[in-house]
Amino acid sequence: MFCFKYNSASQMDHSKMNHNHNPEMGHAGHNHQAMIDDFRKRFYVVLVLTVPIMLLSPMIQHFIGVSWQFPGSTYILFALSTVVFLYGGWPFLTGWLQEIKEKNPGMMFLIGFAISVAYLYSSVVVFGLAGVDFFWELTTLILIMLLGHWIEMKSVAGASKELELLVQLMPDDAHKVQGDKVEDVKTSLLVKDDVVLIKPGERVAADGIILEGEAYLNESMLTGESKPVARQKGAKVIAGSINGNSAFKITVSHTAKDSYLSQVIKLVDDAQRSKSQTQLLADTAAKWLTVIALVSGILTFAYWYITGQSFAFAMERMVTVIVICCPHALGLAVPLVVAKSTALSAKNGLLIKNRQEFENSRKITTIVFDKTGTLTIGKFEVSKTVSLNSHYSENEIIRFSAALEQNSQHPIATGILQKAKDLSIALTPVKDFNALTGKGVKGTIEGKEVMMVSPGYLKENDISIPEGFAASDTETFGFLLIDNDLIGYVALSDEIRPESFDAIRILKQNNIKSILLTGDNKTVAASVCKTLEMESFIAEVLPEQKLQKIKELQNAGEFVAMTGDGVNDAPALAQADIGIAVGSGSDIAAETAGIVLVNSNPKDIVNLVLFGKATHKKMIQNLIWATGYNVIALPLAAGVLYNQGILLSPAIGAVLMTCSSVIVAINASLLKVDATGKGN
Repeated sequence: MFCFKYNSASQMDHSKMNHNHNPEMGHAGHNHQAMIDDFRKRFYVVLVLTVPIMLLSPMIQHFIGVSWQFPGSTYILFALSTVVFLYGGWPFLTGWLQEIKEKNPGMMFLIGFAISVAYLYSSVVVFGLAGVDFFWELTTLILIMLLGHWIEMKSVAGASKELELLVQLMPDDAHKVQGDKVEDVKTSLLVKDDVVLIKPGERVAADGIILEGEAYLNESMLTGESKPVARQKGAKVIAGSINGNSAFKITVSHTAKDSYLSQVIKLVDDAQRSKSQTQLLADTAAKWLTVIALVSGILTFAYWYITGQSFAFAMERMVTVIVICCPHALGLAVPLVVAKSTALSAKNGLLIKNRQEFENSRKITTIVFDKTGTLTIGKFEVSKTVSLNSHYSENEIIRFSAALEQNSQHPIATGILQKAKDLSIALTPVKDFNALTGKGVKGTIEGKEVMMVSPGYLKENDISIPEGFAASDTETFGFLLIDNDLIGYVALSDEIRPESFDAIRILKQNNIKSILLTGDNKTVAASVCKTLEMESFIAEVLPEQKLQKIKELQNAGEFVAMTGDGVNDAPALAQADIGIAVGSGSDIAAETAGIVLVNSNPKDIVNLVLFGKATHKKMIQNLIWATGYNVIALPLAAGVLYNQGILLSPAIGAVLMTCSSVIVAINASLLKVDATGKGN
């Protein structure tokens, strides 16, 4: 027994993919395919039975001018039609009963009601009631409905093909290293701190850290980044990415269920299940359409019967109206677009945690950008080291700075540590390390209190900036304090990403303002703002001040999207109309952001905005088609043009209803994100 019920609350379980790492997902995936196969089998059985039913139908014989009546032919017609009704109509009958049980009448209720009325009336005619049966209409109606459901189920499955591909990225087996031996084990059995060998051309078996070797990894299916990325010892790797030509070993970071890929699949599944205002609108419209179909069908029957038409004619009109008004296309209109857009987003490194925020991206008037790592490459390089104390050489400035920064994750720390490595400077242990949010870091080194701070910290604490110091419009400065004495400073430079220029340009073309919000100094911020031709900049702000800046923009009437790292920027991300966590890599647990971008590429932010617009556009197109079709088809089904010779049969009504659903499915499947960030 199969009942494939379409409604927006349960369009299909997108997590139910054929996934051999998750028995439940695999079982459900097979169930869905079994349902498709079942509809196909029922369709072919009914197709074979349709031929003798058509030939034995008195009305069809009258149309073609022949008479094949013989004793018992009416009962054979009844028997064949009963098989079609019970076997071919079974999914619709069970669906009808289920919707009655749930007190939620919808498409299955309408179809089940229509075919039951047609069958019962025709059966009574066979056994003595004066009238004409329409077994052939019943048979063709069921035949077309089975075909329509078969096609639509395949379309729904196709809408989640991208997600299924994500599910299949995880390899079945992993090469676990145990001493001098390598043993093949199931990926699902890997645990934290296991060592795994990744051979050339294989997929990475688990999230982890490179222990030995280096590689170029293709992460395009996970992040949307088309170019292979270099990963060296100590770098993070993501499960499912494809290794290049060299072997390397990784230390597993966590189990498969906690992997980046598993989190992505869960996010996509959750997003596909969540309802936005657009989908709630479609739900409401579908429920009203069900009521309208029933009322219209009854009124149509009453009108034609009272005005003198035969009982059979009035019954046929009622059945046609009910069938043609099934809210099938309306029920598919939004969920299919949701399934397609969330899966496509995940493939392109756009992870949707809040469905409503994604659809609201079309309303954005201002995007607030972080600078470091988003608009700039985020790879700081030491451009200058200056000692202000004769007891400390430039190398000593780097030694203390690098020792202090070894516990920091900030891009500036990375640049200083790289400089120490280039100079072969050994790092001294640091004690009592503490990060001063938005101001710098401090700790104890060799018994001294050491601080690496921003120019803003010097101003706040009335520490004189050294003579001859001149702020550069391309450099960021870190000042070294030892026991509260200013010892020297390090200048670091960061390049603007090439993609930033296109991103800001495309936003301007779409009338979206871009504002730079950074804790860096005003000179650097002004330079970046001017170079990229952004609207304005706000510099030297602490994380807690960013929230206030977002409020000020909102109070000015702007619909604001905020980009941030999801940690220091959490208050501002929560305050913004749309919070976008960027540069999260394999960590996608940015609770305050509704959307997570795997990469820090500003082009991805443009992709997000334009794809959000395209997704909403597809939803509206589908809703317009689904409702517009009913506005036109219902009167024709009721027979308003009967006197002009235009009359739709139940079978033609079923064809039109199926076509409307298929058109909606095809339109949803055309949604895509191209390389320029223009959603279609």
